Amino acid sequence: MNRRDLIKGSLAATAAAALPARLFAQVNPTAAREAKLMVIARDELARAGTSIWRKDIVGIADFGLHSSQKRFHFVDLENERVTSYHVSHGTGSDGEHDGWLKRYSNIEGSEASSRGAFMTRSWYVGRYGTSLRLDGLDSTNSNALPRAIVMHPASYATPGHVDRWGRLGRSNGCFAMGPEQFDRALIDLSGGRLLVSGSYGIAQDGSAVSPPIAQYDLLRRPDGTTFSRTSPSAY
Repeated sequence: MNRRDLIKGSLAATAAAALPARLFAQVNPTAAREAKLMVIARDELARAGTSIWRKDIVGIADFGLHSSQKRFHFVDLENERVTSYHVSHGTGSDGEHDGWLKRYSNIEGSEASSRGAFMTRSWYVGRYGTSLRLDGLDSTNSNALPRAIVMHPASYATPGHVDRWGRLGRSNGCFAMGPEQFDRALIDLSGGRLLVSGSYGIAQDGSAVSPPIAQYDLLRRPDGTTFSRTSPSAY
């Protein structure tokens, strides 16, 4: 075989190999995002180690996206599929109420969302009905239990709320979801599974999203004092 034939053969092989990927992308336009979420889920499971009891499904809250976006992902590692829903962030994370999270906090009374890894615990009936307790596994969310940071249903976290207002309402730091969407969390995430929260900024097509303002961790008030507890989500 001469050099010209070799080059032509290589080009043909490359094109043939690329064709299924292009066709798959047309059939599943979210494939790039799903692949990235799978990597995050597996990496976070490895980091959590034996702290997590059940490793089939991982919940990922991507607070790098606007609240109008479906940014809570159920990552089914056994079946390699991802289902996405809306989720609210805390009032203390978005005082301007424009739908973008600006601040994380682990301080009681901050009413802000926390970043890091959580282990889901049992469900209970509280102020917002059936809710799911969370145990923070990192220094950035270690106060999840005393702060009563949980998953719960809320009418302000529905797709209809987004249609009307262009954004979700805000929680007191909890992962609030629409009632129908929250039912999925009770089934798929309860009982010792992993939930991770962070600013991943992965758009539906897999591209990167940058919030319009830098996000940071709020630790203390400007005067140096800590916050008093005001969360109404206590159980």
